[in-house]
Amino acid sequence: MDNADLQVLTQLAKWISNDEKCWLCTVVKTWGSSPRPVGSLLVCNEAGNIAGSLSGGCVEEDLLEKLTQGTLASERPKLLVYGSTTEEVERFNLPCGGQLHVIIEPFTSNEYLPEIEGLVSRLRQRECIERVVDIETGSMTISEAARFKHLAFNGDFDHPEQTTGVVLNHTYGPRYQLMLIGAGQVSLYLADMAQKLDYQVIVCDPRQEMLDQWHVDGVRLTNEMPDDAVRQFSQDNFSAIIALTHDPRIDDMGLMEALKTRAFFVGAMGSTRTSAKRRERLLQLDLTETEINRLHAPVGLPIGSKTPAEIAIAILAQLTALRGEQTPSLEADFRTQHVA
Repeated sequence: MDNADLQVLTQLAKWISNDEKCWLCTVVKTWGSSPRPVGSLLVCNEAGNIAGSLSGGCVEEDLLEKLTQGTLASERPKLLVYGSTTEEVERFNLPCGGQLHVIIEPFTSNEYLPEIEGLVSRLRQRECIERVVDIETGSMTISEAARFKHLAFNGDFDHPEQTTGVVLNHTYGPRYQLMLIGAGQVSLYLADMAQKLDYQVIVCDPRQEMLDQWHVDGVRLTNEMPDDAVRQFSQDNFSAIIALTHDPRIDDMGLMEALKTRAFFVGAMGSTRTSAKRRERLLQLDLTETEINRLHAPVGLPIGSKTPAEIAIAILAQLTALRGEQTPSLEADFRTQHVA
Protein backbone atom coordinates (compact mmCIF):
# COMPACT_ATOMS: atom_id res chain seq x y z
CA MET A 1 0.00 0.00 0.00
CA ASP A 2 1.43 3.41 -1.03
CA ASN A 3 1.66 6.19 1.53
CA ALA A 4 -0.66 9.19 1.35
CA ASP A 5 1.71 11.54 -0.54
CA LEU A 6 2.55 8.88 -3.12
CA GLN A 7 -1.13 8.09 -3.69
CA VAL A 8 -1.95 11.76 -4.28
CA LEU A 9 1.02 12.49 -6.55
CA THR A 10 0.48 9.29 -8.55
CA GLN A 11 -3.12 10.27 -9.19
CA LEU A 12 -2.04 13.81 -10.11
CA ALA A 13 0.43 12.45 -12.68
CA LYS A 14 -2.29 10.24 -14.21
CA TRP A 15 -4.73 13.10 -14.59
CA ILE A 16 -2.10 15.42 -16.07
CA SER A 17 -0.96 12.77 -18.55
CA ASN A 18 -4.63 12.30 -19.60
CA ASP A 19 -4.97 16.07 -20.18
CA GLU A 20 -7.52 16.37 -17.36
CA LYS A 21 -7.74 19.69 -15.57
CA CYS A 22 -6.92 19.17 -11.92
CA TRP A 23 -5.77 20.92 -8.75
CA LEU A 24 -3.18 20.03 -6.13
CA CYS A 25 -4.04 21.36 -2.66
CA THR A 26 -1.46 21.58 0.15
CA VAL A 27 -1.99 22.56 3.78
CA VAL A 28 0.66 25.23 4.43
CA LYS A 29 -0.40 26.47 7.86
CA THR A 30 -2.72 25.47 10.66
CA TRP A 31 -3.98 27.46 13.62
CA GLY A 32 -5.42 26.08 16.82
CA SER A 33 -6.79 22.55 16.65
CA SER A 34 -6.61 21.61 12.98
CA PRO A 35 -7.85 18.26 11.69
CA ARG A 36 -4.83 17.63 9.39
CA PRO A 37 -1.14 18.59 9.76
CA VAL A 38 0.90 20.97 7.62
CA GLY A 39 1.97 19.27 4.40
CA SER A 40 -1.23 17.24 3.94
CA LEU A 41 -2.20 16.85 0.28
CA LEU A 42 -5.38 16.53 -1.73
CA VAL A 43 -5.84 16.39 -5.50
CA CYS A 44 -9.11 16.66 -7.42
CA ASN A 45 -10.19 16.91 -11.04
CA GLU A 46 -13.03 18.58 -12.91
CA ALA A 47 -15.13 15.42 -12.68
CA GLY A 48 -15.15 15.76 -8.88
CA ASN A 49 -12.84 12.84 -8.14
CA ILE A 50 -10.38 13.26 -5.27
CA ALA A 51 -7.40 11.58 -3.66
CA GLY A 52 -5.94 12.52 -0.29
CA SER A 53 -7.44 14.61 2.48
CA LEU A 54 -7.29 18.07 4.01
CA SER A 55 -9.75 17.71 6.88
CA GLY A 56 -11.67 14.48 6.42
CA GLY A 57 -14.99 16.29 6.04
CA CYS A 58 -16.73 19.48 5.00
CA VAL A 59 -13.64 21.37 3.84
CA GLU A 60 -13.15 18.89 1.02
CA GLU A 61 -16.80 19.17 0.01
CA ASP A 62 -16.68 22.98 -0.10
CA LEU A 63 -13.35 23.07 -1.92
CA LEU A 64 -14.50 20.53 -4.49
CA GLU A 65 -17.67 22.54 -5.11
CA LYS A 66 -15.71 25.77 -5.59
CA LEU A 67 -13.20 24.19 -7.96
CA THR A 68 -15.61 22.24 -10.12
CA GLN A 69 -18.04 25.19 -10.39
CA GLY A 70 -15.27 27.61 -11.31
CA THR A 71 -15.58 30.02 -8.38
CA LEU A 72 -11.85 29.61 -7.68
CA ALA A 73 -10.86 29.80 -11.35
CA SER A 74 -7.23 30.88 -11.66
CA GLU A 75 -4.22 30.00 -13.77
CA ARG A 76 -1.87 30.59 -10.84
CA PRO A 77 -1.58 29.09 -7.33
CA LYS A 78 -3.89 30.64 -4.77
CA LEU A 79 -4.00 30.75 -0.97
CA LEU A 80 -7.34 29.86 0.62
CA VAL A 81 -8.12 30.12 4.35
CA TYR A 82 -10.73 27.99 6.10
CA GLY A 83 -11.91 28.87 9.60
CA SER A 84 -11.16 32.59 9.61
CA THR A 85 -14.61 33.33 11.12
CA THR A 86 -16.75 31.67 13.77
CA GLU A 87 -19.33 30.92 11.08
CA GLU A 88 -16.76 29.04 8.98
CA VAL A 89 -15.51 27.06 11.99
CA GLU A 90 -19.05 25.86 12.65
CA ARG A 91 -19.89 25.31 8.98
CA PHE A 92 -16.84 23.18 8.25
CA ASN A 93 -16.88 21.31 11.56
CA LEU A 94 -13.41 22.53 12.46
CA PRO A 95 -12.28 22.12 16.08
CA CYS A 96 -12.61 25.20 18.26
CA GLY A 97 -10.35 27.93 16.92
CA GLY A 98 -9.08 25.71 14.12
CA GLN A 99 -7.91 27.11 10.80
CA LEU A 100 -6.52 25.61 7.61
CA HIS A 101 -4.45 27.62 5.14
CA VAL A 102 -4.36 25.84 1.80
CA ILE A 103 -2.39 26.50 -1.39
CA ILE A 104 -4.34 25.48 -4.49
CA GLU A 105 -2.27 24.80 -7.62
CA PRO A 106 -4.09 24.42 -10.95
CA PHE A 107 -2.74 22.04 -13.59
CA THR A 108 -4.30 22.86 -16.96
CA SER A 109 -1.59 21.37 -19.20
CA ASN A 110 1.15 18.74 -19.08
CA GLU A 111 3.92 21.33 -18.72
CA TYR A 112 5.05 20.02 -15.35
CA LEU A 113 4.32 16.34 -15.94
CA PRO A 114 8.08 15.45 -15.92
CA GLU A 115 8.48 17.07 -12.50
CA ILE A 116 5.46 15.29 -11.02
CA GLU A 117 6.53 11.97 -12.51
CA GLY A 118 9.99 12.60 -11.05
CA LEU A 119 8.44 13.03 -7.61
CA VAL A 120 6.54 9.77 -7.96
CA SER A 121 9.61 7.89 -9.19
CA ARG A 122 11.82 9.11 -6.35
CA LEU A 123 9.22 8.29 -3.72
CA ARG A 124 8.81 4.77 -5.10
CA GLN A 125 12.59 4.35 -4.80
CA ARG A 126 12.43 5.50 -1.16
CA GLU A 127 14.40 8.64 -1.89
CA CYS A 128 13.82 12.23 -0.81
CA ILE A 129 12.97 15.16 -3.04
CA GLU A 130 12.06 18.82 -2.60
CA ARG A 131 9.52 20.71 -4.70
CA VAL A 132 9.75 24.51 -4.92
CA VAL A 133 6.80 26.48 -6.30
CA ASP A 134 6.80 30.18 -7.19
CA ILE A 135 3.31 31.23 -6.13
CA GLU A 136 3.29 34.32 -8.37
CA THR A 137 4.08 32.47 -11.60
CA GLY A 138 3.20 28.86 -10.75
CA SER A 139 6.63 27.67 -11.92
CA MET A 140 8.01 24.55 -10.27
CA THR A 141 11.41 22.93 -9.73
CA ILE A 142 12.43 19.72 -7.97
CA SER A 143 15.77 18.76 -6.40
CA GLU A 144 17.32 16.32 -3.90
CA ALA A 145 16.58 17.02 -0.24
CA ALA A 146 16.77 15.54 3.23
CA ARG A 147 13.55 14.04 4.56
CA PHE A 148 13.32 15.93 7.77
CA LYS A 149 12.83 19.41 6.43
CA HIS A 150 9.60 21.07 7.39
CA LEU A 151 7.36 22.64 4.78
CA ALA A 152 8.16 26.34 4.35
CA PHE A 153 5.82 28.99 3.00
CA ASN A 154 6.68 32.70 3.20
CA GLY A 155 3.31 34.13 2.15
CA ASP A 156 1.44 36.83 4.05
CA PHE A 157 -1.57 35.07 5.54
CA ASP A 158 -3.26 38.40 6.29
CA HIS A 159 -2.90 39.46 2.65
CA PRO A 160 -3.15 36.27 0.59
CA GLU A 161 -3.52 38.25 -2.63
CA GLN A 162 0.11 39.40 -2.37
CA THR A 163 2.19 36.81 -4.22
CA THR A 164 5.36 38.64 -5.28
CA GLY A 165 8.35 36.71 -3.98
CA VAL A 166 6.15 34.10 -2.29
CA VAL A 167 7.55 30.56 -2.46
CA LEU A 168 6.37 27.13 -1.28
CA ASN A 169 9.12 24.64 -0.33
CA HIS A 170 7.79 21.14 0.27
CA THR A 171 9.98 18.11 0.92
CA TYR A 172 8.63 14.61 0.27
CA GLY A 173 10.35 11.56 1.67
CA PRO A 174 10.07 7.81 1.96
CA ARG A 175 7.64 6.11 4.26
CA TYR A 176 9.05 4.30 7.28
CA GLN A 177 9.31 0.60 6.60
CA LEU A 178 9.04 -2.34 8.97
CA MET A 179 10.34 -5.76 7.95
CA LEU A 180 9.15 -8.63 10.11
CA ILE A 181 11.00 -11.93 9.90
CA GLY A 182 8.44 -14.60 10.67
CA ALA A 183 4.69 -14.77 9.99
CA GLY A 184 3.55 -15.75 13.49
CA GLN A 185 0.99 -14.34 15.91
CA VAL A 186 3.12 -11.43 17.12
CA SER A 187 3.77 -10.46 13.50
CA LEU A 188 0.03 -10.40 12.81
CA TYR A 189 -0.67 -7.91 15.59
CA LEU A 190 2.48 -5.92 14.92
CA ALA A 191 1.78 -5.60 11.19
CA ASP A 192 -1.80 -4.48 11.78
CA MET A 193 -0.85 -1.86 14.39
CA ALA A 194 2.23 -0.64 12.49
CA GLN A 195 0.21 0.16 9.39
CA LYS A 196 -1.97 2.45 11.48
CA LEU A 197 1.24 4.30 12.41
CA ASP A 198 1.99 4.71 8.67
CA TYR A 199 4.65 2.01 8.40
CA GLN A 200 4.96 0.10 5.16
CA VAL A 201 5.13 -3.51 6.36
CA ILE A 202 6.97 -6.42 4.77
CA VAL A 203 6.71 -9.92 6.22
CA CYS A 204 9.40 -12.42 5.29
CA ASP A 205 9.07 -16.11 6.06
CA PRO A 206 10.64 -18.93 4.00
CA ARG A 207 7.96 -21.26 5.39
CA GLN A 208 5.23 -20.93 2.80
CA GLU A 209 2.71 -22.65 5.07
CA MET A 210 3.04 -19.76 7.51
CA LEU A 211 2.44 -17.15 4.79
CA ASP A 212 -0.60 -19.10 3.60
CA GLN A 213 -2.24 -18.40 6.98
CA TRP A 214 -1.65 -14.64 6.79
CA HIS A 215 -4.77 -12.49 7.00
CA VAL A 216 -3.67 -8.87 7.45
CA ASP A 217 -4.39 -6.72 4.40
CA GLY A 218 -1.91 -4.21 2.98
CA VAL A 219 1.24 -6.19 3.87
CA ARG A 220 3.84 -7.29 1.36
CA LEU A 221 4.66 -10.99 1.80
CA THR A 222 7.82 -12.75 0.63
CA ASN A 223 9.04 -16.31 1.09
CA GLU A 224 12.63 -15.45 0.26
CA MET A 225 15.36 -16.35 2.70
CA PRO A 226 15.67 -13.55 5.30
CA ASP A 227 19.16 -12.40 4.30
CA ASP A 228 18.08 -12.08 0.66
CA ALA A 229 14.92 -10.23 1.66
CA VAL A 230 16.87 -7.76 3.81
CA ARG A 231 19.28 -7.04 0.95
CA GLN A 232 16.38 -6.48 -1.42
CA PHE A 233 13.97 -4.44 0.69
CA SER A 234 15.50 -2.94 3.84
CA GLN A 235 18.88 -1.33 3.27
CA ASP A 236 18.05 2.32 4.05
CA ASN A 237 17.91 4.21 7.33
CA PHE A 238 14.12 4.55 7.24
CA SER A 239 13.80 0.80 7.80
CA ALA A 240 13.33 -1.29 10.94
CA ILE A 241 13.96 -5.05 10.91
CA ILE A 242 12.69 -7.40 13.63
CA ALA A 243 13.21 -11.17 13.89
CA LEU A 244 10.22 -12.95 15.45
CA THR A 245 10.35 -16.66 14.58
CA HIS A 246 12.20 -18.08 17.64
CA ASP A 247 14.03 -20.28 15.10
CA PRO A 248 17.77 -19.44 15.06
CA ARG A 249 18.12 -20.90 11.58
CA ILE A 250 15.76 -18.22 10.26
CA ASP A 251 16.24 -15.33 12.67
CA ASP A 252 20.05 -15.40 12.71
CA MET A 253 20.22 -15.44 8.93
CA GLY A 254 18.19 -12.24 8.73
CA LEU A 255 19.96 -10.56 11.64
CA MET A 256 23.37 -11.35 10.20
CA GLU A 257 22.49 -9.22 7.18
CA ALA A 258 20.33 -6.64 8.97
CA LEU A 259 23.05 -5.60 11.40
CA LYS A 260 25.25 -4.59 8.44
CA THR A 261 22.61 -2.27 6.95
CA ARG A 262 21.76 1.36 7.71
CA ALA A 263 18.40 0.33 9.22
CA PHE A 264 17.61 2.60 12.16
CA PHE A 265 16.39 -0.34 14.26
CA VAL A 266 17.22 -4.05 14.37
CA GLY A 267 15.52 -6.20 16.99
CA ALA A 268 14.83 -9.80 17.92
CA MET A 269 12.21 -11.39 20.15
CA GLY A 270 13.25 -13.71 22.97
CA SER A 271 14.14 -13.88 26.64
CA THR A 272 17.26 -12.33 28.14
CA ARG A 273 18.92 -15.75 28.18
CA THR A 274 17.95 -16.46 24.58
CA SER A 275 19.22 -13.05 23.53
CA ALA A 276 22.59 -13.65 25.19
CA LYS A 277 22.99 -16.94 23.33
CA ARG A 278 22.01 -15.22 20.09
CA ARG A 279 24.77 -12.64 20.55
CA GLU A 280 27.28 -15.44 21.06
CA ARG A 281 26.18 -17.08 17.81
CA LEU A 282 26.33 -13.81 15.89
CA LEU A 283 29.94 -13.31 17.00
CA GLN A 284 30.73 -16.52 15.13
CA LEU A 285 29.11 -15.20 11.93
CA ASP A 286 31.69 -12.59 10.97
CA LEU A 287 29.93 -9.73 12.74
CA THR A 288 31.82 -7.19 14.83
CA GLU A 289 30.91 -6.35 18.42
CA THR A 290 29.91 -2.87 17.24
CA GLU A 291 27.44 -4.36 14.77
CA ILE A 292 26.04 -6.79 17.34
CA ASN A 293 25.62 -3.97 19.86
CA ARG A 294 23.08 -2.43 17.50
CA LEU A 295 20.73 -5.32 18.23
CA HIS A 296 17.72 -4.59 20.45
CA ALA A 297 17.11 -7.89 22.18
CA PRO A 298 14.90 -8.66 23.94
CA VAL A 299 12.97 -6.34 21.64
CA GLY A 300 10.30 -3.99 23.02
CA LEU A 301 9.95 -1.82 26.10
CA PRO A 302 9.81 -3.74 29.42
CA ILE A 303 6.13 -3.21 30.20
CA GLY A 304 5.39 -6.73 31.38
CA SER A 305 3.87 -7.79 28.08
CA LYS A 306 2.80 -11.43 27.76
CA THR A 307 0.24 -11.82 24.98
CA PRO A 308 1.06 -11.31 21.27
CA ALA A 309 -0.91 -8.06 21.22
CA GLU A 310 0.91 -6.73 24.32
CA ILE A 311 4.28 -7.68 22.84
CA ALA A 312 3.37 -5.81 19.65
CA ILE A 313 2.49 -2.70 21.67
CA ALA A 314 5.81 -2.90 23.54
CA ILE A 315 7.74 -3.16 20.26
CA LEU A 316 5.91 -0.26 18.62
CA ALA A 317 6.42 1.90 21.70
CA GLN A 318 10.17 1.27 21.47
CA LEU A 319 10.17 1.98 17.74
CA THR A 320 8.26 5.22 18.26
CA ALA A 321 10.72 6.46 20.88
CA LEU A 322 13.82 5.59 18.87
CA ARG A 323 12.42 6.89 15.60
CA GLY A 324 12.05 10.34 17.12
CA GLU A 325 15.62 10.28 18.42
CA GLN A 326 17.11 9.39 15.06
CA THR A 327 15.97 12.50 13.12
CA PRO A 328 19.20 14.54 13.56
CA SER A 329 21.40 11.57 12.63
CA LEU A 330 19.39 10.99 9.44
CA GLU A 331 19.92 14.59 8.37
CA ALA A 332 23.66 14.31 9.06
CA ASP A 333 23.80 11.03 7.17
CA PHE A 334 22.10 12.63 4.17
CA ARG A 335 24.59 15.51 4.11
CA THR A 336 27.52 13.07 4.27
CA GLN A 337 26.18 11.05 1.33
CA HIS A 338 25.43 14.04 -0.90
CA VAL A 339 28.42 16.33 -0.36
CA ALA A 340 30.21 16.54 -3.71
